[in-house]
Amino acid sequence: MASKDQAIGGLIFLVCLVVAVGYIVTLFGYEAIVQPLINLTWSTARVQFWLIAVPVLVAFVAVLAIGAWIGWTMATTPPPKPIEEFEVEETEEAKKEE
Repeated sequence: MASKDQAIGGLIFLVCLVVAVGYIVTLFGYEAIVQPLINLTWSTARVQFWLIAVPVLVAFVAVLAIGAWIGWTMATTPPPKPIEEFEVEETEEAKKEE
């Protein structure tokens, strides 16, 4: 019996595999495979444009969000103590132990 983590991993794998295959089939076989099945009147070029544009937009926004998060973290994190203070604390602790 698989653990819960293995089951979730398997589910993620299957979802990613199905999305990847569907994406490739739609991108390269829209006119021959997908369009007759769902009777859309969109042109092949229009579908291919959106298949490229949406993931690029999502990736671009994700990179900007990560950059904003890093900037926010850097802006709100207090500066570290100077190294001299660490050295003084270490020597005081060593003297107390002796």
